[in-house]
Order: sequence, then structure tokens, then C-alpha cells
Amino acid sequence: MRRDVFQAIADPVRRDIIQLLSKDALTVNAVAEKFDVSRPAISKHLKILEECGIVNFSQQGRERYCIIQPKNLIPAFLWIDQYKSLWEEKLDSFENYLTQLQTKKKNNEHN
Repeated sequence: MRRDVFQAIADPVRRDIIQLLSKDALTVNAVAEKFDVSRPAISKHLKILEECGIVNFSQQGRERYCIIQPKNLIPAFLWIDQYKSLWEEKLDSFENYLTQLQTKKKNNEHN
């Protein structure tokens, strides 16, 4: 099965693992300790992240370190970024609407 970056970020636990590894390379055990799910479940998430090209493993002595490959997140970033202006327009429009409502409410309170 071929996996892509969107499968990597589809699961909230995997997104949390990506966030965690973005700060520092950690051992598999260190990653597992940060979550309230079983170590085998974390190992499965890490395997999916590896298959998606987001995480690589480095053997150092008896420990396996998880190392993030941030450049492989670029396709997801670019895809999401194309919708940024659309959402900014909608949020600006919503903010303007809320401001108008607040102004009407204040005007009605003073009358």
C-alpha cells in the first residue's frame, strides 16, 4: 500500500507525534511515554509516518530514534495554503458582520 502525507496528518495522534518530533529526535519509547495509548499503537503510528516519508529511524546503540523529515510535509502545506486566502476572506467577512451586530446592539442600548 502506498501512503502519502495526507494519510500521515489525517490522524490526531500522528499530528501530535509530528509536533513532538518537530522539536527534537526522540526514541520510540520516549514518544510512547507522551501518549495515553499502548506502545504497540504508537509503533503502528510511527510505522505509518515512516511509510509516508515523514519520519525516519536511526539506530544508535540499542535505541531507535525517530527523526522527522519536515520537507516531506511540504505537499500538505502547499495544498492547505491555497485555501488560506479563501478562509481569510470568510473570516474577515464574519468579523465585519460581528462588528456590525455589536454596533447595532450598542445603538439600541443607547436609544
